[in-house]
Amino acid sequence: MPAADTSIVKGKILNFLGRNGPSLPVHIAKDAGMDMLFTSAFLSELISHQKIKTSNMKVGTSPIYFLPGQEGSLERFSEHIKGKEREAWTLLKRDKFLIDSKQEPAIRVALRAIKDFAKPFEKNGEVIWRYFTTKEEEYLSQKKEEEKIVQKEEKKEIPKKEEIHKEEPKKEEKEKSEKKKKPKQIKSKTKKSTKESDEKFFNKVKEYLAKKGIILSDIINFNKKELILKVLEKGEEKLLFAYNKKRISEKDILNAYKKSEERKMNYMIFSLGEPPKKTQNLIDAAKKLDSIEKID
Repeated sequence: MPAADTSIVKGKILNFLGRNGPSLPVHIAKDAGMDMLFTSAFLSELISHQKIKTSNMKVGTSPIYFLPGQEGSLERFSEHIKGKEREAWTLLKRDKFLIDSKQEPAIRVALRAIKDFAKPFEKNGEVIWRYFTTKEEEYLSQKKEEEKIVQKEEKKEIPKKEEIHKEEPKKEEKEKSEKKKKPKQIKSKTKKSTKESDEKFFNKVKEYLAKKGIILSDIINFNKKELILKVLEKGEEKLLFAYNKKRISEKDILNAYKKSEERKMNYMIFSLGEPPKKTQNLIDAAKKLDSIEKID
């Protein structure tokens, strides 16, 4: 193709993106009147010269192409974000900022996956995520406003000196008040301990996957008892059910089977121990079973 023609095609692509914003290559190719192979070559060249950008997010197998400054328009494609990544995107868009350490493990992983929309920065040793259209400076102003509100509330709660003497609680009332506070403190510690235990189990599963050469591609569900992941093993996409307990039951296996059938995928099961002998015998028997037929 002559040099003059290539500059015309590049101009068409840039004009198309200027008019339409972030677009898929199939639409760019149609407007340029070329097949996908040639269009991809021109897009790659424009990226190398920093004339256009490409998204981390993919629609099917295709990234989205856009001009510098059109990043905000990527929201049009947010409907293609699924699973935990969708949940993380929704949380971040609503709150504008999320402190990484305060999120559950599944959300923390998902935030790192939605690179187009979640932008990290560090403040006082904490990793904080901001929604991509929100500026980092807004975090400081938001914090200042929160501090002002807290200070106002504290001022309201401080009684006058006369009121302190009048309302000095008796010794018995103080003891009762302290007793009431204790269960709440224990509950708070228990909640924190449970969260740490959940995160420890999630990390244990990730480490085991890495040892086995299995790639974690998506988080479908995460709670203290069950972890459902989408994984890649030897190029095949499968569902992984990881149970945070030493013994799995036949009911667990059947539930995993039903969920995998809904998604038309093969599945794997991890647990913290061996299945009971009765369950293992049933699994071994099912492997060799050819069919079960009713005699008429």
